[in-house]
Amino acid sequence: MALTSFGFVPASCMQASTPRFPDPETRPELRMLELFAGVGGFRLALRESGWTTVWANQWEPGTKAQHAFDCYTRNFGYSQVHVNEDIAEVLRSAAGDPGSVPDHDLVVGGFPCQDYSVAKTLNQAHGIEGKKGVLWWEIHRLLDLKRPRLVFLENVDRLLKSPAAQRGRDFAVMLACLSALDYAVEWRVVNAADYGFPQKRRRVFIVARKNTELGDLPVSAPMEWLCERGVLARALPVKVLPEMTAQVVPLPSFVLDADPAVVSQSFGRDQRKTPFGNSGVMYRSRVWTRDVEAAKVSERITLGDILQDEGPDTEPFLIPGHQLGAWRTLKGAKDIERCHKASGTAYTYSEGALPFPDPLDRPARTILTGEGGSSPSRFKHVVERCGRYRRLTPIELERLNGFPDGWTEGMTSGRRAFCMGNALVVGLVSKVGRVLAEDQVSWVRGRASNDKAGASEHQSMDEAVVVR
Repeated sequence: MALTSFGFVPASCMQASTPRFPDPETRPELRMLELFAGVGGFRLALRESGWTTVWANQWEPGTKAQHAFDCYTRNFGYSQVHVNEDIAEVLRSAAGDPGSVPDHDLVVGGFPCQDYSVAKTLNQAHGIEGKKGVLWWEIHRLLDLKRPRLVFLENVDRLLKSPAAQRGRDFAVMLACLSALDYAVEWRVVNAADYGFPQKRRRVFIVARKNTELGDLPVSAPMEWLCERGVLARALPVKVLPEMTAQVVPLPSFVLDADPAVVSQSFGRDQRKTPFGNSGVMYRSRVWTRDVEAAKVSERITLGDILQDEGPDTEPFLIPGHQLGAWRTLKGAKDIERCHKASGTAYTYSEGALPFPDPLDRPARTILTGEGGSSPSRFKHVVERCGRYRRLTPIELERLNGFPDGWTEGMTSGRRAFCMGNALVVGLVSKVGRVLAEDQVSWVRGRASNDKAGASEHQSMDEAVVVR
């Protein structure tokens, strides 16, 4: 295990932070645009493999203080390419001036996931309702405007099964929109702890690229693409069983309607279960999907590995003895009688027990945005050290996500915890960014080689004409 620019990273994961094309003289420019940038996790993760952020946007509505934007600029330096404005207003202006948003090869973003609802009609495709679910349509608007070659998005895994009344509809709408823009898509639900990182953080990774680059491979061998050839398969290996590559068991598939509005109205209606497995491929509206398991890694980091030494930095996070009872009660199992507000029906709300304190010999539970503050909580982490109980420090939360110590300095500990609850696991994302960089370099070099071959052919033809 080593302390790198990503924080604490197991040896088995360090290859992800080693760029294959470190020499700028031999590597074409890799241009990245970052939406919903937060405190800069995508930029931190992908710059190690040569991606240059040419434009970024971060805006927190409803608050005057822009903590995440300030953190981003403190760590990367102030730049006019990092815009602290409402993305909807920015793209509305860019519609009349596309050049105001720089051209780029890759767009990335961990977009907010709340409040998804139904698209209206195809010509009003920017109409998903909800305060934050609407931000998908800003991604869609950008892709429609700039048509980058690659897309890499991150979201909570709940996306694959929301909403309850139409299981999987929200994700199906996104796939239909990407298909209409001529993108092929692969996705995977990834738990960072499965790849050696110290937090059980489950997120769905979504990678899209232009259909024209893939030929018929996703159709002829979708399992091969899912488990071996795709970006996510190469970055984050899965267990490959013999029946997968041999195609003994057909990979389940279905076809989405070409109209996102139809998808939003009908997909998953009255279904109790989403049709989307934890991984899949979409190519020209056809979807192949199944559940896969992560391949084993040789080394894992635990919660105990990332803890700071006890001392002045940890003292403010100690839990007073008189509060321990409240913490134990909140984390314990319970059955609570409640009444449904709308129907008046009585029901029992049940919760299972959570460990108290959190075990130090395993990866930590997922950091939530409410991790900060001293009040007793069911979901905050509590560790026991030297016979005393305490909450996690901001530095420990940064380490759980793979950020360098002190990345979020300059704000309150509660706000630092909130930012880490919204952040991503940097080392995990860097693995995907490295494969995307390799693909982009190969694609640029291949195109240059084809152009050179075409030029030589034209020259030979011209010379032949002269000889005649």
